[in-house]
Amino acid sequence: MPELPEVETTRRGIAPWLEGRRLAGAEVRDGRLRWPVPAGLQQALAGAVVTAVDRRAKYLLLRTDRGTALVHLGMTGSLRVITDGRAPGPWDHVDLIRDDGVRVRFTDPRRFGSIHWTIDDPATHPLLAGLGPEPLDAGFDGGYLAAEARRRKVAIKAHIMNARVVVGVGNIYASESLYRAGIHPHRPAGRIGAPRLAALADAIKAVLAESIRSGGTTLRDFYGGDGKPGYFAQRLQVYDREGLPCPGCGTPIRQMVIGQRSSYFCPRCQR
Repeated sequence: MPELPEVETTRRGIAPWLEGRRLAGAEVRDGRLRWPVPAGLQQALAGAVVTAVDRRAKYLLLRTDRGTALVHLGMTGSLRVITDGRAPGPWDHVDLIRDDGVRVRFTDPRRFGSIHWTIDDPATHPLLAGLGPEPLDAGFDGGYLAAEARRRKVAIKAHIMNARVVVGVGNIYASESLYRAGIHPHRPAGRIGAPRLAALADAIKAVLAESIRSGGTTLRDFYGGDGKPGYFAQRLQVYDREGLPCPGCGTPIRQMVIGQRSSYFCPRCQR
């Protein structure tokens, strides 16, 4: 599933093609996504100027002078720039069309993605209201994480994957961040000292930043807005490496299920 680095990679890929440009509209070939594509999307976007392409959590915010389109990539979704007029495939559901004919194409084989439209402040949209801070913002640090973890019995991995605590720390990045911080993924959040939580906050920032620089993580079918895969998978130290030696001590990496998600860790380096 595309997580924060993959969505940010997509944002950076499509922003230069959309920001400051006027749209001719949208072509909705099949609006049956996780939620139906708004019936008036074509009319709303026809003639609109894109003022910014932002991101909040795993949502892309295509801001225009008329309102904002919220795009979620779901599990298998992608946005790609089409400049050669190629015909759409069976999973190419929606095109955003510039006034010169260039298209940004939304593809989603499993249809778990979504497109929404709002004329209000997108921060108040039900899908965005109540979300925690962005992990790369200054407001997310060890002090914040310690305050949120106080007296919490939930496993620390599940805690940092809770979008109301912090957004965008998906399964891959939670496992990698906990490994770097030396924290066992099943340890109760409230039983971890402030210095170790500060190290975890720093690790989360570092892992996400490195993944963004690498274009995200392609395990199966993620591609950025330019059609290129992400390369952070080549730098994973524990995720999906069960039985392989820990890069730090050589102990075989173990796997366990936490919150119905596979978790990978080193039983020696992480306590």
